[in-house]
Amino acid sequence: MIIALFVVFILVLLFPFTLKAVEKNLEVFLFIMGIIAALISGVFDGPLFVKAASNPIKITLAVFIAGLLFKWLQQPLEKSVTRMSRIIPFRLFICIVVITLGFISSLITAIIASLVLVMIASSLHLDRDSEVRFVVITCFSIGLGAALTPLGEPLSTIAVSKLHGDFFILLRLIGTKIIAAILIFGLLAGLLVHPPKKNLASFQKKLNIEKYEDIVIRSLRIYFFVMGLTFLGSGFEPLINRYLLGLDPLLLYWVNMISAVLDNATLAATEISQVMDHFTIEAILLGLLISGGMLIPGNIPNIIAAGKLQMTSKEWAVVGVPIGIVLMILYFCILVFSS
Repeated sequence: MIIALFVVFILVLLFPFTLKAVEKNLEVFLFIMGIIAALISGVFDGPLFVKAASNPIKITLAVFIAGLLFKWLQQPLEKSVTRMSRIIPFRLFICIVVITLGFISSLITAIIASLVLVMIASSLHLDRDSEVRFVVITCFSIGLGAALTPLGEPLSTIAVSKLHGDFFILLRLIGTKIIAAILIFGLLAGLLVHPPKKNLASFQKKLNIEKYEDIVIRSLRIYFFVMGLTFLGSGFEPLINRYLLGLDPLLLYWVNMISAVLDNATLAATEISQVMDHFTIEAILLGLLISGGMLIPGNIPNIIAAGKLQMTSKEWAVVGVPIGIVLMILYFCILVFSS
């Protein structure tokens, strides 16, 4: 069983980057791999199916409603964002957006913050490279910032529950490091995202209005994407229980890079315990949160933004993996010196 699960994990990690058919149908691929992993582990049953079928409902509805709002309000929203970006110096505007969405995601949820990001990115008419950098960096910021309160994302909700803590326990545990990272992402975006060029053809392309069927199809793809991640998380639990639990916190910090392709909320639920010391909990959470931004499946904001803006796995990884690794190294050094 363990060997078969390792094979599934390797396929999930490699196929989106090596096979065009998988890259274009990533949601279906992850859904199938999730079912296979759950069957191999022997956990595929009625309760798991109900859980996997119900988990994506809220995010799917959010994506569907946002799609309708974007269709109806796209042009006035684009004009408003464009006007603001002209009043405020462009690089400062980008910096403010990244930092603001990072901070407020813990209150408005990572899902809503990512939908706001999509609206802004769609309105700025950036060149493709700058658009990808802007979205990936902002999703890093949102994913980290959402962990500051139990309202922000499933990982933080589960962590607070497992620790039996109050509303601000995660803010006390990792707040300083998260806030510093959000500020770093804001500065990084200000440096790497270039102002849009006055390209009429690009502008006209951006203003194309989606059809209703496109909105429905994208929402369904998100539904099966999240459903597949739920199956994957449950299917890989035997691997996690056998090889991850009980590891040294600093080693576990690096091993948690697997959250780039797995549901970090599931990993948090499996790894975190109330009996752990603060340093161990801090190492687990930072490893999960940072690596969650490296690839599209790693976090809900990534999934929403990449789906709406039609970003490929390769485009995301080219930006997300180097940024994630550098930040992982930086925070590893901080953890070592603080231990």
